[in-house]
Amino acid sequence: MGYKNLAECVADLERNGHLIRIKEEVDPYLEMAAIHLRVYENGGPALLFENVKGSKFPAVSNLFGTLERSKFMFRDSLDKVEQLVSLRSDPIKALKNPFKYTGSALTALSALPLKQSLFKSNFQKTSISSLPQIVNWPMDGGPFITMPQVFTEDIDKPGVMNGNLGMYRIQLAGNDYATDKEIGLHYQIHRGIGVHQTKANAKGEPLKVSIFVGGPPSHPLAAVMPLPEGLSELTFAGALGNRRFRYFYDDEGFCISADADFVITGTVYPHENKPEGPFGDHLGYYSLTHPFPLMKVHNVYHKKDAIWSFTVVGRPPQEDTSFGALIHEITGSAIPQEIPGLKEVNAVDAAGVHPLLFAIGSERYTPYLKDRKPQEILTIANHILGKNQLSLAKYLFISAREDNEALSTNNIKDFLQHMLERIDLTKDLHFYTNTTIDTLDYSGEGLNAGSKIVFAAAGEKRRDLMRNLPSDFSLPEGFGKFAIAIPGVLAIQANPYTDYKLAKNDIDRLKENLKNTDLSNLPMIIVCDDAEFTAATINNLVWVTFTRSNPAVDIDGVDDFTINKHWGCNGPLIIDARKKPHHAPELIKDPETEKRINRFAEKGGSLFGII
Repeated sequence: MGYKNLAECVADLERNGHLIRIKEEVDPYLEMAAIHLRVYENGGPALLFENVKGSKFPAVSNLFGTLERSKFMFRDSLDKVEQLVSLRSDPIKALKNPFKYTGSALTALSALPLKQSLFKSNFQKTSISSLPQIVNWPMDGGPFITMPQVFTEDIDKPGVMNGNLGMYRIQLAGNDYATDKEIGLHYQIHRGIGVHQTKANAKGEPLKVSIFVGGPPSHPLAAVMPLPEGLSELTFAGALGNRRFRYFYDDEGFCISADADFVITGTVYPHENKPEGPFGDHLGYYSLTHPFPLMKVHNVYHKKDAIWSFTVVGRPPQEDTSFGALIHEITGSAIPQEIPGLKEVNAVDAAGVHPLLFAIGSERYTPYLKDRKPQEILTIANHILGKNQLSLAKYLFISAREDNEALSTNNIKDFLQHMLERIDLTKDLHFYTNTTIDTLDYSGEGLNAGSKIVFAAAGEKRRDLMRNLPSDFSLPEGFGKFAIAIPGVLAIQANPYTDYKLAKNDIDRLKENLKNTDLSNLPMIIVCDDAEFTAATINNLVWVTFTRSNPAVDIDGVDDFTINKHWGCNGPLIIDARKKPHHAPELIKDPETEKRINRFAEKGGSLFGII
């Protein structure tokens, strides 16, 4: 739908049963987030909070809470936009069949941003402290904007077509920020805004930043889209929303989204930082306090009937899971088109997205070999790990499509089992050390620092995965409960991790204990704090395993060896996925808040029958 603004979207969702209003006063400190989480977990509707304590502005959340609702909002434009993205990643299609793709070209042309100054009169001014001060988790450092669209321009190439629209979290208050004058800007590495700030820093000039909140739902979606090179986020927002991105510049030269509900303008000066965080993040843990760019606030604008848009971030699945599902619907074919031989790639949501990638590639160049082995898929793996946000992954499992054309990276259990049935642990493990990982991942040696590993498997099935342990299976002192999580993967509970030397001693004793037991059909062992929890669901297994381990440090193996600097093992691979002293704390709901929000579920409450 061509929504002109967020209010039109809210009204449309409400008419069609996709949104409910919460009329009671709700505290933005923990309560709004707790309600959102409870409704999301129940597959509930979008929520309009009409009465936010301490603010005159209503707030909406869970807009993208289900794929069905997301597709409903873009029901008139989704097909055209999918074709547009496909065309950008493979322009030869247009040359081969120009009449078929004429509509895509027209879509892109009609979606070009529209500059109009007549919208200036639609905005009023307010202050940062007047905005809804939403705090999601008990240890958060203050209120954050969780659904922002952060716009910057290239200082060498000014203008919106060379601008970047991204979703980077914004801390509104707390820590050492001067009230209403300073806010925190947090962005991860390999983001477009970083290029713009680097250029501004080199010239010794401040970077102008505009933060948009609200507006048509196509705008926040465009801010998180992994678009093909050369496709502007503003153009994409126009195409997806069936409405050109309207903008103007205020009297101080800041770009203003004319359809946004709120706009915050400010400047980031070279090398001027302040502590930002903690913040409950999408890996299911807090990202801790670190210095990040300080934004000095110039103006805070809002529309007359503005609606504040927010989401809640936490251990998947969350609303951003549905965001991701919609993104995959739109761009699923784009990345494989950019990497020769790649069939599909999936950032596994249950593992926090960035820690774990599954991929399927082709082994096309050696069809004369009787016994297939990983060759081309290793080249593809390197290409994947050099690609934008995919480069933040720690673990990449890649298989050959020729071994099973029906295999899908979206079925976690089946894909893992396919890999474990075929992988040769003496040859098929490839480490990358002293490299970059996700800013939000604390399993490594420091901020952005850690290691990676590629698991590559191609060829015939090597083993039938173990489902029951042999009768002579035993564990040394210090190890307790154990359980088969999925065939071929054993979770073993161990003493808490205190330091590396003691942990290494634990693993060495485990290896020595197991080396004389026949575990040829058990390729993977996960050492963890709670074996029952880890083995309970496939989501628990991948979350614990891949968010609590740093490959180069925490991977070991029974009967391991190093030959020509290649590490491998003859027995099971061991991943130490215990919580480490340097890890960030996991997200835990506040029990008192959980009790308080039960009032909304009582008869007569706005959420009766929903939560």
